[in-house]
Amino acid sequence: MASAAVNEGNSNVFAPSGALTIGRAGSTQREIDATPDPLTIDLSRVERMDTVGAWLVHRTMRDRQAQLTGVSSDTQKLLDQVADADRAVEVKPPKKTGAVAEIGIATISFGRTLAGLVGFFGATLMGFASVITHPKRFRYNAVVQQFDVVGVRALAIIGLMSFLIGIVIGQQGAVQLQQFGAEVYTINLIGRITVRELGPLMTAIMVAGRSGSAFAAQIGTMKITEEVDAMRTIGVSPVEALVVPRVFAAIITMPLLAFWAMLTAIIGGGIFCWVGLGIPPLTYTQRMAEVVPASDLWVGLIKAPVFGFIIALAGCFQGMLVANDSEQVGLKTTSAVVQSIFLVIVLDAVFAVFFSSIGWL
Repeated sequence: MASAAVNEGNSNVFAPSGALTIGRAGSTQREIDATPDPLTIDLSRVERMDTVGAWLVHRTMRDRQAQLTGVSSDTQKLLDQVADADRAVEVKPPKKTGAVAEIGIATISFGRTLAGLVGFFGATLMGFASVITHPKRFRYNAVVQQFDVVGVRALAIIGLMSFLIGIVIGQQGAVQLQQFGAEVYTINLIGRITVRELGPLMTAIMVAGRSGSAFAAQIGTMKITEEVDAMRTIGVSPVEALVVPRVFAAIITMPLLAFWAMLTAIIGGGIFCWVGLGIPPLTYTQRMAEVVPASDLWVGLIKAPVFGFIIALAGCFQGMLVANDSEQVGLKTTSAVVQSIFLVIVLDAVFAVFFSSIGWL
């Protein structure tokens, strides 16, 4: 393939040969720049030219008033098209929005997301109602699989985190209470805060980060690969097949995980009290049974399935919002975790006010 530019005796003539295409745009431009004015471009030996080559020739003619010779009819048509497209384009800078506008946009987006979540909540309830009225549609295998994913495989990480949190609560509480000679009340602190609040709350946060994000990624990937559309085509409800098993598994496993978190946190706090404060395990256990009322355990176990429902609902909802783009999977996965944790904390505050109002202090 001939390609070198040729200046045959006359230093003002640029005479390329062979293909004048994007593959030699850089060398062509350098050769044009090295040719002095008044410049003449001889295209008689050019065998093939693409749009980039035509643009280089046209721009040289426009900027340096170069003369053109040896042009074939096809090359002339391409040069004419490039010349017609050489027009100034007005580029408008992005419109700047003020703080008020940003708040308005964020509010509208939040309202739309909330409305969509409420609608999805209704669709999920209808899915549960349909499964209850038609038990054969209940997907036992999918539910058992989700039990394994949400519950069994999370035991290790939730147990470890809760164990360490129990130690931290005990250590921090003991440091403060020792100033008043009241380190024995560290047991009260560990028992009540882990059973009533941190057990279900930390479990919900870990499940949201682990399982809620997985729900969004799984369903989002199925949306991209059109598996969800295929379900609808063959008459299978995606809510019944994908959402109901995940929500059901989360509702059932969350109280069990929360109880496991409470137990391991109490064990961690007990080991700290034994090693750090010299409180024997038997004394620790007896006092724990005295100071933690049964209502605290019920508060924690009542909140846990609600948190599980919200986490699974938000994860599945964000997964269903994925549209035609793998980047959307990552964005919606992040949104699922943020939305789940936000809703869990809001609900925890609502529960705190509610249980206080009914006397479960």
